[in-house]
Amino acid sequence: MLTIMINGHNVTYYHELFNRSPISLWEEDFRVVKKHLDDLRSNGVADIRRYLDEQPWVVDECLRQIAVLNVNQKTLDLFKAGSKQELLNNLSKVFRDEMRCHFYNELISIWEGQLEFECEGINYSLQDEPIEIYLRWVVLPGFETSYGRVLISIEDIGDRKRAERALAVSEAHFRGLFEYSPISLWEEDFSSVKNSLDALRAEPIGDIRFYLIEHPLIVDECMSKIKVLDVNRRTLELFGAKSKDELLNNLDKVFRDEMRNHFRDELVSLWRGDTLYECEGINYTLGGDPIDIHLRWSVLPGSESTFERVLVSIEDITARKRAEEYLRYLGTHDVMTTLYNRAFFEEERVRLQHSRLFPISIVIADLNFLKRTNDGHGHEAGDDLLRRAAEVLKAAFREEDIVARIGGDEFAVLLPKSDEAAAEQALHRIQTLTELNNKYYQGPTLSMSLGAATGNAGDLLTDVQRNADDRMYQEKREHHKLFPR
Repeated sequence: MLTIMINGHNVTYYHELFNRSPISLWEEDFRVVKKHLDDLRSNGVADIRRYLDEQPWVVDECLRQIAVLNVNQKTLDLFKAGSKQELLNNLSKVFRDEMRCHFYNELISIWEGQLEFECEGINYSLQDEPIEIYLRWVVLPGFETSYGRVLISIEDIGDRKRAERALAVSEAHFRGLFEYSPISLWEEDFSSVKNSLDALRAEPIGDIRFYLIEHPLIVDECMSKIKVLDVNRRTLELFGAKSKDELLNNLDKVFRDEMRNHFRDELVSLWRGDTLYECEGINYTLGGDPIDIHLRWSVLPGSESTFERVLVSIEDITARKRAEEYLRYLGTHDVMTTLYNRAFFEEERVRLQHSRLFPISIVIADLNFLKRTNDGHGHEAGDDLLRRAAEVLKAAFREEDIVARIGGDEFAVLLPKSDEAAAEQALHRIQTLTELNNKYYQGPTLSMSLGAATGNAGDLLTDVQRNADDRMYQEKREHHKLFPR
């Protein structure tokens, strides 16, 4: 018996390696295919792709010219063949449909003289079951010219492909959730920001918040290092951008003014190692319109140490803020006159009682003959008279003075840092503006009885108000004597 030795091993050893390989192996002879292609070249074919496209039967002819010399046991298992002969007798069942297109590309590789080729595709078992495969062939040494020995491996990648498809479906699902979310979503990379903060830790910082207040350029620098990776559709709608590029090229228009202070607080949060942060603030559309927003970001799992992936949500709370402002307004103002109401006036009086803003004066004004106006001209005329009184009073006082409607026809004003002389000047302004008001309005004459009093440090403002009220009633009595009903 002849034994051939190779590198200290006999041929039987290598045959066993081939036969017991854990993936499908095929030993094939491509010589006839190679010669066919060489003959085409000799006959003047220059563009093999065009030639095969025009004469597609050549692909099938070349496929039949491949000689299968051997297959291993894994090949029989993969294609569910009882023997090599059964497999070889049924290759047309194994290699069909789209594999013909792949073989087209193999022919191109052989034409170009490539010694290796790989692709993915679908083969079929002898029971007609599709098998997703990764095919790779290499021309063995010594056969580079003839392609007489080609080793082919076929790997079953069905599990991998199914996992990839499942992942693609999952990614598409979550991508859809991101893209069509009803609130603005941003995917951002904070890693450069975190690196800058980590570099600061080598310095004697102390209080990071105070340090950032003292070094605002660091805040601006960190803000410029945020990388916006993606935004969703709602983001473009919210900020009035036609495209992602338009938005990303104009972020300085969106995040400005007070948002820099909020970003400083974000840096403090990052410094502490927080992975969640939220705040309220104001952003701007690309057209310059302000938007009240609730911003929240969270570091995505896996990025806790680098902050490479941060999900930012921006919710438009403009309507809510407007509603809150209106409710606050209703709680502190008289709707008819737009002056402060009695509750707010009394709260301010208590606050000023404990302030250092003395001397403090209080002016009381009472509308004359409101009932007569209501009875003779109707309540609408009376309401107009109240609004005219409010107009006069607002014009007569400073912005820091508290002008309020504290009863049906009674008004009161708190004047911080105002002595008796200032109070008298205020009464004179009211009288002058009342006369001017009557020149420009038709209808009932506007007339108010006035009283003022001043309190110094240690005086009770409730007593000051009572004194002003008494003086107002004294003037009202005199007024009614002069103008009886």
